[in-house]
Amino acid sequence: MSENTRVTKAAGVVGSATLLSRIFGYIRDMVIAAFFGAGFYSDAFIAAFRIPNLVRRLFGEGSLSISFVPVFTQYLTDKGKDEAFEMARSAIKLLSILLVVITVSGIVLSPWIVRIFAPGFTGSPEKFTLAVVLTRIMFPYIFFICLVALSMGILNVLGHFAAPALAPVFLNIAMILSVFIISIFSTDLTNLVYGLAFGVVIGGFLQLALQVPFLIKKRFYFWKKSGIWHPGLKRIVLLFFPAIFGSAVYQINTLVITLLASIQSEGSISYLYYADRLVQFPLGIFAIAAATAMLPSLSRQAAAKDITAVRDSFAYTLKLVFFVSIPAMVGLIVLRQPIVALLFERGAFGYEATVLTASAVLYYSIGLWAVSGVRIVVFTFYALKDTKTPVYTAVISIIANILLGVILMGPMGHAGLALALSLASMLNFGLLMRALNKKLGPLKLSGIAESVCKNVICSVIMGIVVWTVALYIIPSGTESLLGLLTGLMGSILTGLVIYGVFSMIFKTPEIEKVLNLALLKK
Repeated sequence: MSENTRVTKAAGVVGSATLLSRIFGYIRDMVIAAFFGAGFYSDAFIAAFRIPNLVRRLFGEGSLSISFVPVFTQYLTDKGKDEAFEMARSAIKLLSILLVVITVSGIVLSPWIVRIFAPGFTGSPEKFTLAVVLTRIMFPYIFFICLVALSMGILNVLGHFAAPALAPVFLNIAMILSVFIISIFSTDLTNLVYGLAFGVVIGGFLQLALQVPFLIKKRFYFWKKSGIWHPGLKRIVLLFFPAIFGSAVYQINTLVITLLASIQSEGSISYLYYADRLVQFPLGIFAIAAATAMLPSLSRQAAAKDITAVRDSFAYTLKLVFFVSIPAMVGLIVLRQPIVALLFERGAFGYEATVLTASAVLYYSIGLWAVSGVRIVVFTFYALKDTKTPVYTAVISIIANILLGVILMGPMGHAGLALALSLASMLNFGLLMRALNKKLGPLKLSGIAESVCKNVICSVIMGIVVWTVALYIIPSGTESLLGLLTGLMGSILTGLVIYGVFSMIFKTPEIEKVLNLALLKK
């Protein structure tokens, strides 16, 4: 099996599992919106949840995975499975100790952490206190989810992608059930939001428990002898700390946006959160899935010093991601308001919240292609064990995000903050592509540009058709959720057909790969 075929199939597995996870994630967000709306309780929970969630993305799914996978792959290639597994067991032991320290420290320092990440809450003692308590409840989630990320790295290199990708389903189910179970005994919103926070921790434990049988099936035994330190861990550590900034620039920028939104009108944090959740749908299913599938292949090619293969795999994956993310961007822009209405407009979440959330979706969506591309380029740098370049571009992007956010939030409010993040992501992508072109030599940019141009043309045609169809088949209000759902599904299916037909007319190579994957062809 060629590496490109392997990447495509693995991306399909991860994308399918992520799709299921995202569906449960939206059900979770629908439940949160219905119970808490967009205001006091939702702002406090979202701000508190983003703190351990950021640590997860910085130290877990981001820097930990991409620093561990290349080194683990190199050990498998050069020294064999026994030595690689011993190094991985040492990594688990050392990480567990560090995570206990981080978790305890986070619980103790929660008041100061909330002051840093949500300074606007200090003007409301009740909201600040609630955010601190919720942060303390959820901090143990970090312990479980970072070990899940390390398990994901081990399993992905060994060719198993499904269990790590399915893990978030358990988190979402735990959060949903926690709210409903608590609501049986109490209608007090404070008790409900506490239950939601405990659901996060339970979900983290379940995510980790899911990985264990699959690791054992791959003959990775936790109980075998290994020390806390292994020589290979030094190389992981050297990659790890720069990777914090290089791989998680989007999460850092999102946190900056949350910080600035905390001094905006009440509800701004919630509008941006729900909008970001919508953008994360195509990002998670396509871009992150492709990057996750690509990293082990690129690491194998880099370990074999086959730079030509690295260039080809990078170009192939980037074109595949743009083939999906560009029409997804157009679709979100065109259908943003009915999608928000369908998912969230009920209970405490009214029409005004829908309109304000939809405006954030618009400006987040503009940068979707860039955020998707950044993920692919950054993973390529880390497969090559280059941690410095993504750090340099990340710092520039973060500074740009802060400056643009401060400038734009005055005239545009929370929508300006979403636009700032999109513009900063475009800048980051451009800088990374320029640097990678210098590092690897010619990247076949003309081929990538040709593919992108075809995708843009097909997406624009699709967008015009979908907008026209939506005018006639999507009801203007939410009186009939069934009518809204039917209209949206009809519009989306129309868009898929139009995009597919015009992709075939323009002879876009990626359409064949996607169809083969959908039809389970080799």
